[in-house]
Amino acid sequence: MAEIVSCRACPRLVAWREHVAHEKVARFRDEMYWGRPVPGFGDPDARILIVGLAPAAHGGNRTGRVFTGDASGDFLFEAMHAVGLANQAAGRRADDGLALTGAYIAAAVRCAPPANKPTAEERATCQPFLVRELALLADVRVLVALGAIAWESSFRTIAALTGEDGRPRPAFGHGAVARAGGYVVVGSYHPSQQNTFTGRLTQPMLRGALRLAVSLSTVEPASLNPPG
Repeated sequence: MAEIVSCRACPRLVAWREHVAHEKVARFRDEMYWGRPVPGFGDPDARILIVGLAPAAHGGNRTGRVFTGDASGDFLFEAMHAVGLANQAAGRRADDGLALTGAYIAAAVRCAPPANKPTAEERATCQPFLVRELALLADVRVLVALGAIAWESSFRTIAALTGEDGRPRPAFGHGAVARAGGYVVVGSYHPSQQNTFTGRLTQPMLRGALRLAVSLSTVEPASLNPPG
């Protein structure tokens, strides 16, 4: 965790996250921003790893906990609570009592990127952090990839650990399922407002993807059949 929090490897991301933390926005002007890379959090005995894109500028970059304090996190935690992976339906601050059961959340990129669009180089630079976290989460069986970047990052992470990248595999899509290196990856649209406000991602859809992950996480890797 200390290595993640102290990282300054990507100059563009460092400049942006610190600019946002200094300038703030009116609704959070009295709050102290985290303004650093954001590590993952959750149950150390998790069987499910949820992979997002990156901290939101005024969400995780402010609170220091990924998916916390923004609309995307509200949507995600509501669904996680509904399927039994979280003890409450919202996460507003890092110390608000939110606890995950059977799940851990991390991001493909640990700093808030401008326009929520990290470059390919920034994604590659950050990749080892997710590899190390997955290596430490010895009980994880399923990765839930929130969005296309998280989908690709999940397979790259698995490949770094096991040498298997799951090819051939289906293209990313909501409900897509693929195997690689003894893991199963489940795709879901990202709970961004762009998706939730337009109805591209609904609560029943996200809960369905999470329930699928829960069911797959109870199956031992040797018993998993390739998806048909």
